[in-house]
Amino acid sequence: MPTAPRILLTGATGYVGGRLLRTLEARDHQVRCLTRRPEVLTQDHPARDVVRGDVLEPSTLDAAMRDVDTAYYLVHSMGAPGSFEEADRQGAANFAAAAKAAGVGRLIYLGGLGREDEDLSPHLRSRQEVGRILRESGIPVLEFRASIVIGAGSLSFEMIRSLVERLPFMITPKWVRVPAQPIAIDDLLDYLMSALDLPASAYRVYEIGGADQVSYAEIMKIYARLRGRRLRMLAVPVLTPYVSSLWLGLITPLYARIGRKLIESIVHTTVVHDDVALRMFAVRPMGVEEAVKRALGVAPGEPIVTRWTDAVSSARVPPSWDGIQFGARLTDARSITVSATPSAVFKCIERIGGDTGWYAWNWLWRLRGLLDLLSGGVGMRRGRPSPETLRVGDTLDFWRVESIEPGRRLRLSAEMRLPGRAWLEFEVVPAAAGTLIRQTATFDPEGVLGKAYWYAISPLHHLVFGGMLRGIARAALTVTA
Repeated sequence: MPTAPRILLTGATGYVGGRLLRTLEARDHQVRCLTRRPEVLTQDHPARDVVRGDVLEPSTLDAAMRDVDTAYYLVHSMGAPGSFEEADRQGAANFAAAAKAAGVGRLIYLGGLGREDEDLSPHLRSRQEVGRILRESGIPVLEFRASIVIGAGSLSFEMIRSLVERLPFMITPKWVRVPAQPIAIDDLLDYLMSALDLPASAYRVYEIGGADQVSYAEIMKIYARLRGRRLRMLAVPVLTPYVSSLWLGLITPLYARIGRKLIESIVHTTVVHDDVALRMFAVRPMGVEEAVKRALGVAPGEPIVTRWTDAVSSARVPPSWDGIQFGARLTDARSITVSATPSAVFKCIERIGGDTGWYAWNWLWRLRGLLDLLSGGVGMRRGRPSPETLRVGDTLDFWRVESIEPGRRLRLSAEMRLPGRAWLEFEVVPAAAGTLIRQTATFDPEGVLGKAYWYAISPLHHLVFGGMLRGIARAALTVTA
């Protein structure tokens, strides 16, 4: 029996790519993943074919492309500060060149809806430019263009969920009434899978959407009705994307930079004008109400398969520190012994952040998150995927899980805006009197500014870090492990 063609999947740690990976594996496709964080994909599946690489680093792409027949390109830099257009442009060019050199037969790309003859937002314009760059390689490219994606964990749906659940009354700008054609995540995955069965001669741009053309305001009303909640809206003629994004950052899991780019995109009509996809594919997309019902099938406290914040780009492109002089690393190390079992202690550590909070001075943590949000950072709105457990790659307010050894060690890397790099680590060690908890905050300052920042906030460390450690110890005494 001939071996099935190997598929290369990029974006597998993101919202759509993570769902697609599980679908491909469930149907026994041979899949290789290209990612900057292999540990996220292999922690529960050590046998997965995963290659460490980055589309912005051409030298890392050759190994990933070997023996590949079809490649999915699900990469974009919406969360990047500065010129995300240039990052998207360069990444697409590198990927297309490597695919061409390796003899990859087909490319499948997910872009954004929008008329090319209109004055599109930078985000939508960049999405369509990426498609053109991929096609210029000469490889057959199937480009799906989609609008809002409705599904538990998606960027748009989680914004809608937060707004309706938190605000019975809203002052709404005009962009909430712009027409769109949302597509359910299940239907989007069906399209992405069906592309594998389409002959390369039929590869082209396909506009896809759900059965209904609606606005964000109408989706919010549908959500409210299905949840049995009252919702009132007062429209105002002027509310800039910047002001709207700050407001969204305070109320929803979004933060200012992502919110602004999202709003800049949805002020444009994103509906299907060319319905050839309905003739070429067997997919019959559901309407908005059914899509929302399915998304609501995942309870707010229940773990979601993938979330938009899973992607590294949901925070920012990891900065390049080449040529930057760092001083000696600065640390705040503390320890405490508590008469509780190591497993009880680690349970408390693993629950940190999100709704649990940081065990002391939570208002200072929220203030730091607000300042980060106002400066274009991620703020505290992302929370965490699960209230009880953590995995490598999970977001944790303005941190991300870098490594975890269950029952023993948790290491977080900072994703807030800082003049340097920062980590927070917890270690649990059995001791004669119970359990020793070691807590270490490490800061790698960027020059003089970084050092000044550290020493300026050192007085707060005694309050925040000291209180956090004592709070964990107290909480551990109440846990049955």
